[in-house]
Amino acid sequence: MEQIAEIVISLLLVAAGIFGLVGSYGLLKLPDTMSRLHAPTKATTLGVGGVLIASMLYFWIFRDTLSWHELLITMFLLLTAPITANFIAKAHLHRFGNADDLPDTQTDHIWATFEDEAEELQPVMTRTTPKPAPPKADH
Repeated sequence: MEQIAEIVISLLLVAAGIFGLVGSYGLLKLPDTMSRLHAPTKATTLGVGGVLIASMLYFWIFRDTLSWHELLITMFLLLTAPITANFIAKAHLHRFGNADDLPDTQTDHIWATFEDEAEELQPVMTRTTPKPAPPKADH
């Protein structure tokens, strides 16, 4: 049983290393930002996730303790990587994109935004009086 567990853990580590290597290579060699964005968010996420799952299995099988830290890190990584990639892609499109290349939003805006037609938000003034100047020091 222990030998099978060692083989499974080793295979997970090797697969994770290959995913990490492919993701890192893609980050360095792909031609533009939008292409490079997929390498770390897909392949490297699987690589780090494989290492964390292998670590979880090791502690569960050989140390008789269930390590929740690795599971939480894996879940956090799998949840945040796509959101981060989305933010980077939107920032790149906003900065370098051509408005003619974007899909039609069915509104007057070039970006798809949430609009509540029932109520338009007005800016709120938080300070109505100017801030007093600090007193001058006499020398």
